[in-house]
Amino acid sequence: MSVAEEVAEQQIARRRSFAIISHPDAGKTTLTEKLLLYGGAIQLAGSVTSRKNQRAATSDWMELERQRGISVTSTVLQFEYADHVLNLLDTPGHRDFSEDTYRVLTAVDSVVMVIDAGKGIEPQTRKLFEICKQRGIPIFTFMNKLDRPTRPPLDLLAELEEVLGLQTYPMNWPLGTGFEFKGVFSRMDKQAHFFERTVRGAHRAPEEVASLNDPVVRGLLSDEIFETVSAELELLDGASADFDEAAVHRGELTPVFFGSAANNFGVQMLLQAFVRYGLPPQPKHARESATDMEVKPTDPAFSGFVFKIQANMDPRHRDRIAFVRVCSGRFEREMPVLIARSGKRIKLNSSHKLFGQDRETVDEAWPGDIIGIVGHGDLRIGDTLTEQTGIEFHELPRFAPEVFAYLHSDNTSQFKRFREGLDQLLQEGVVQVLSVIGSNVRVPLLGAVGQLQFEVVQYRLKAEYGADSRLERTSWSALRWVDPSVPRAEVDAALLPTGAKLAEDQNGRLTILFDSDWSMRYFAEKNAGIKLISVSAA
Repeated sequence: MSVAEEVAEQQIARRRSFAIISHPDAGKTTLTEKLLLYGGAIQLAGSVTSRKNQRAATSDWMELERQRGISVTSTVLQFEYADHVLNLLDTPGHRDFSEDTYRVLTAVDSVVMVIDAGKGIEPQTRKLFEICKQRGIPIFTFMNKLDRPTRPPLDLLAELEEVLGLQTYPMNWPLGTGFEFKGVFSRMDKQAHFFERTVRGAHRAPEEVASLNDPVVRGLLSDEIFETVSAELELLDGASADFDEAAVHRGELTPVFFGSAANNFGVQMLLQAFVRYGLPPQPKHARESATDMEVKPTDPAFSGFVFKIQANMDPRHRDRIAFVRVCSGRFEREMPVLIARSGKRIKLNSSHKLFGQDRETVDEAWPGDIIGIVGHGDLRIGDTLTEQTGIEFHELPRFAPEVFAYLHSDNTSQFKRFREGLDQLLQEGVVQVLSVIGSNVRVPLLGAVGQLQFEVVQYRLKAEYGADSRLERTSWSALRWVDPSVPRAEVDAALLPTGAKLAEDQNGRLTILFDSDWSMRYFAEKNAGIKLISVSAA
């Protein structure tokens, strides 16, 4: 093995790329902050400080996110911990922004799933888990909010196994819950870890470690809690198999951690175990001509793909940034690469390491890293960037919109700003623009997974481009793409139910708009030869 190959293998082995997923309000963004705190990336949780001295989440950089208290766009945060480079992607939890999350899951090798221990598995958690399962992504589970009233820990484990079909292995066990939550017992080192609360959880929690039978432990726990914990640990040791790292990597077993992100309890334990047991960068599926193949991280030629585009992360420069997952080879700033879709060659001279809204120039990157490429208007979501011709990664999925509305600009003096702003926001690929065939309406018809996406577009048009807009809802509630193999003449001759319309998406793909599930079923019955699909390529 050459020196260069040895260096590459060492750098790849250091990388961990993961997303944090959850149902809204389960504590995902809070856990993100605390992982950064324990990773040494920030000194104070919520360290983005405004002029009014109000703390806000590092990952929630957009002003709208701070106003609403929710994440509306995924964010990349790269930091180092224990000689490893972690690329953490904080994702939106609300279902209206789920398409952004789905794309992020194509760019990671592992996932941390946050569950509110008082509520258990919620609908969005289940939906995101199904995507992870389909892709074979390993899942680490963090049972959050143990400092509040919770469901019995054994019941939470049973729900994971029954509802999600996952084997579980509790890496730690709570020492009490709610107001009596004192800490956790680590099943790995057989020690009880007691934590001291800090003001608003802004600093690392002081920690005391002792064996479960230590007199200090007996003094901190009530007799009832001690007896319950002892019985539950005995049950777990007798009923569960040994920890199986290979099963974790196959996505069959989830390591489970109990804790409180708000109070920093159990966060470092999760971080240490993730670095130890999380997957390093994995091969990615691609096509070479018409043949499927795997691109391995150790392949010498650079390759990567664009999974997200974001406009105006730096409002001072009105720029757009393409998020690229490095899949193979070594990235070097100013290197020439090929855009596989168009065949155009570009030089990647404006490359950045990302940390929320902040960025710094990066000269090199390795498989598993997420880098930001600024200023290349040629790049689109799903694009493959490569040194090796003929390689193209599988296209990213685009999900059918469920809400539709016309977006008007009623102020003629603002129309240019409206048009330019909308064009830039549409490049992010979160909302889709459609053209109804045969319609005389020249106003953009937008489609989105949820209503909040429209509100974000309107807010950003006003805040970032100074353009007012007016939303006009429509009666359509579903869209299906026509399979490309169906002849256009057959579609034109099809019997459309009342209210349904033919349309084209921004890529010229033929779609049908329906105003109800009944309308969609009626079309399928009357036009059995026309195949409709609900997921298209980005």
